[in-house]
Amino acid sequence: MGSHRQAVVAIILCVLAALPVGVAAQGFPSGIPSNPAPDNGPRDGPPDSPVDTPAPSNPGGAAADSPAPVPIGSIARPVEVREITDPITIGRTIDLTQEPDDLWERIRNGFAIPNLASPLVLDRQIWYASRPGLIKQIVERSKRYLHHIVEELEKRGLPTELALLPMVESAFNPMAYSRAHASGLWQFIPSTGKTYNLQQNWWYDARRDIVASTNAALDYLEFLYGMHGDWHLALASYNWGENAVARAIDRNKAKRLPTDYSSLTMPQETRYYVPKLQALKNILLNPQAFGIDLDPIPNQPYFVTVNKTQDIDIKLAAKFAEMSVEELIALNPAYNRPVISASQSQTLVLPADRVDAFLANLENHDKPLVSWHTYTLKPGEKLERVAAQHQITLARLKKVNGINARTRARPGQQILVPIKGSNAGAEPLPVLFQPPPTPPIRARPKAPRQLVHVIEKGDTLATIAQHYRVSVDDLRRWNKIGRLAAGQRLQIKISPPAQGARSGAIKAKPVKKARKLTRASVKPKPSKPGP
Repeated sequence: MGSHRQAVVAIILCVLAALPVGVAAQGFPSGIPSNPAPDNGPRDGPPDSPVDTPAPSNPGGAAADSPAPVPIGSIARPVEVREITDPITIGRTIDLTQEPDDLWERIRNGFAIPNLASPLVLDRQIWYASRPGLIKQIVERSKRYLHHIVEELEKRGLPTELALLPMVESAFNPMAYSRAHASGLWQFIPSTGKTYNLQQNWWYDARRDIVASTNAALDYLEFLYGMHGDWHLALASYNWGENAVARAIDRNKAKRLPTDYSSLTMPQETRYYVPKLQALKNILLNPQAFGIDLDPIPNQPYFVTVNKTQDIDIKLAAKFAEMSVEELIALNPAYNRPVISASQSQTLVLPADRVDAFLANLENHDKPLVSWHTYTLKPGEKLERVAAQHQITLARLKKVNGINARTRARPGQQILVPIKGSNAGAEPLPVLFQPPPTPPIRARPKAPRQLVHVIEKGDTLATIAQHYRVSVDDLRRWNKIGRLAAGQRLQIKISPPAQGARSGAIKAKPVKKARKLTRASVKPKPSKPGP
């Protein structure tokens, strides 16, 4: 009986072996694959799936989508096969062992700040993308400075998005000067510049020095990131001030609100600050999608620094380097005068391909390196007389020395005048040379006017605050307020309107003694207020 059963099994196996492959596969249990993965063969690139075991080969040359024959020995122990319907997407790999030729690609590879999703980002993307001429101008300026900035960022392990920050701050104009008196590529205000050792004097403003201001900006950004642990908050602090951002965070904490960048209440300029950077980042990642033609920038140093120990005219230095004066000033924008003073900076920034020419011409020059010298004004001496003595027009003398309507020449003050026999007084100043503007003279702020409001029936803190254009918190700070009652007096402090502000400020006499002051008595009137 056993031998008969074995004979039957053998016959069945022989019949099955003779059947076509597709028919044979249909009769087996589901554990055997009826549609195994096609043979993909060896590839040059990475595999499409994480399956370690390669698919069965197809030695018979059958179509790739036909099932492979199943070995008889595998019937007893079916093999589990995973079918991958969608290939796994493999992200763009970065070979960090080889430097890219294009500096833009190097910058893209170093992006590390989390992306910000906001309607304001879309708004700024549209704004920038609709101004390709502006983008082209900014990129053209940035070619001088970007490689140095990227090098410094990578030395510190900082995200390379920060290399785009001067696009937001100054459009890569090293001579940029704001209404808040911020200056240079990184737009340092005077006080922050002094905090980070950027000296500012009559000769030299390190806030415009490319190397010094970049070091200071990265020091400041590192400090801000260490303070917040969040790049969006660090950038907001760079624009608004770390103390202002800290106060905004504290206010949200007190209200049990989120304290991320998007949740804080901040000025409009700061609200748009990070979205601008994110928009530029998005455009740089895919300029073609925005219709921007982004010219490549060689991934190599544009400039180097040369040590110097003597004063030298800017024009003469440009002549030695065989380059235009405007280009030399673009690399050395920190100097306020037409003379590069060695006492202020011991280095000169030159294009990498102009150093040899500069050194050779300097060595072969046997004449004075400067055509200007300092002159100390005497008591009672007028600039008109000094200009005539040194054969220079009064207008040019004032321009060279940064003297304008808001400044006054004083006895003992040092100014630059042409050396006798030189032609410096007659030669026009370079186009880019703009002596630093003198900060405006600020009037001493006036003390707030003090008023007394006598509460009437129907008054509330909100209506009183609205009438005097102050806040309810101000009223509570100035007065000990409990329950309001008619006849109660409230102290009101009204700050004087800023110069140039819109008309319509509250007009009322200050009071020395508490007296009844109804709302009608302080209501603005179109006519001239009475005595």
